Amino acid sequence: MIKLLSLADFITTMNAVMGFLAILMVFSNQFQLAAAFILLGLLADGLDGIVARRMGNGQMGEYLESIADMISLSVAPLVLLYKTYYDVVVAQFSLHLLLGVVLVFSLICSMIRLSSFSLLKEKHFFIGLPTSASAVFLVLTSFLKLDVRYILPFIIILALAMISSIRFPKPGLKMDCVAAVFIVATILLDSMYNNIAPLLLLAALVSYIIIGPFYLRIKKKKS
Repeated sequence: MIKLLSLADFITTMNAVMGFLAILMVFSNQFQLAAAFILLGLLADGLDGIVARRMGNGQMGEYLESIADMISLSVAPLVLLYKTYYDVVVAQFSLHLLLGVVLVFSLICSMIRLSSFSLLKEKHFFIGLPTSASAVFLVLTSFLKLDVRYILPFIIILALAMISSIRFPKPGLKMDCVAAVFIVATILLDSMYNNIAPLLLLAALVSYIIIGPFYLRIKKKKS
């Protein structure tokens, strides 16, 4: 079986490992470490794609990627967010129930998105919001500890966007590098300097989600 794996597949495996370690850190109440592991998994997810394009992918590549992303970009961020807000919602049954329903809904949408990714794969754009975008939002929400009542509608919107037919642009190498810098800065700086790194990453994410589809429409009209 090992012979079926490529270098990109080994990087994908590290993505899954990072997600698993993040879950362990959540149960150890090490929320910042958990968030860091999820973001590292996100970097591994981007790196395996670059390596696969340059060196080729193994026979198990697509299967491994979906499994790894499910752990690191769906389950781990949802567990982190739930544990972050547990003390806030545990005394309010209705809010606690609502949070659980919303997170389960996001999980289901992630499953649909990841399982259909290879079937709807396009060269220049994503069909539906990438799971990584939702993961970053969940992690940053945990970082910034925003009011849970305000974030639940956004989680629902992002979940619906993942299974939608909306087209989002695939970032090029330069944009990937910029995103990687923001992610590394968030990991290293954490909440230093008034949360400047997480806020910049959140601003970049929101810009991509809102502007991305319009950019593709304008580009299509010009061509």
